[in-house]
Amino acid sequence: MTMHFNAPHRYHPPFNFRNSRQAIERFPFPFTEDSYLYSVNIEPAQAGQPGTIHEHWFDIDEHYQAEMAERARVLAADPTRCLVMPHMQEAAWDTLQLLMEHLAEDYPQWFSLNRDGKRWHWRNQALGIEQHFTFGDAGSLPCPPLEYIGRQVQGDFALLDQRDNDLYMDAGLVTCPADWSLAFDAGMSFKQWHAPVPMAHQMGIFDRALKYLLNVQVGHPVRRLNWTLTINPRLDSSPETYHQWGADRGTVTADNAGRLVHLRVELQHMSRLARSHAMLFSIRTYLISLDELATQPGWGCRLHRVLRDLPDAIADYKGMTRYRQALVQWLSQFDPLA
Repeated sequence: MTMHFNAPHRYHPPFNFRNSRQAIERFPFPFTEDSYLYSVNIEPAQAGQPGTIHEHWFDIDEHYQAEMAERARVLAADPTRCLVMPHMQEAAWDTLQLLMEHLAEDYPQWFSLNRDGKRWHWRNQALGIEQHFTFGDAGSLPCPPLEYIGRQVQGDFALLDQRDNDLYMDAGLVTCPADWSLAFDAGMSFKQWHAPVPMAHQMGIFDRALKYLLNVQVGHPVRRLNWTLTINPRLDSSPETYHQWGADRGTVTADNAGRLVHLRVELQHMSRLARSHAMLFSIRTYLISLDELATQPGWGCRLHRVLRDLPDAIADYKGMTRYRQALVQWLSQFDPLA
């Protein structure tokens, strides 16, 4: 469904633009050692690290307007990227409330929320949106609640129903996934949608992660970082669009790897929702070219060692087998021991 925006009186740039150096320093580089193996790596996600991606529960940055325009384009081309099963309607409203409250509190210069019982008034100055609606009444919004708020927040969102001592992906809005599909994973249990991940099952990673997540409480979110590689700065690398980007992996050489290859890091934030008791699993994606990454002292060297020694099964799962040798060769210039 098309949303109708109220045009702002005057354009305001979204948030504070950072220069390129500040943006690189803020990038969530995921490697703390010169090697990588799967681990649970879940930690409490209370905000409070000013100037970092962890400053607020939900990070909004200088790419906000561009990424929201990209989301609108993807949804127009494929509305199935937003899916809510009937029993997840309450969770969708939970999500709308949680996101609106945090955006209004953390970015008051751009977002505001006023409530009079179930009569709510939402303003998003960055996108020129103003909406009076009745909380719980989908007909009072221009589109369903998860889609409505999802069109205004960076990152993807999966809603996980907790039942039978497991988590099920029964709703979501996913327009910038890394090689997975909401339509395919919908209805799957936690271990089912993680089934393609090599080695981690044998290591007991998902048993421990599920046990941890089942015990997350309201108001005490957790988070973790995940990573992969993407050719060109493309957010939507879904199976549905593979025909648009799959061949790019064959274009990487030892000469152009720094420009084409991007490290893709996901800040995954998991929050228990108050009414529905569902889990909101948000996936905020950050991209950086290796040319940019290598300007930060030590990052190029560490990434060289991680990718050089990465187990073949993990490299293949992350889609880098075809160009891994060229990439490692390019990165070797930053490793004094190479």
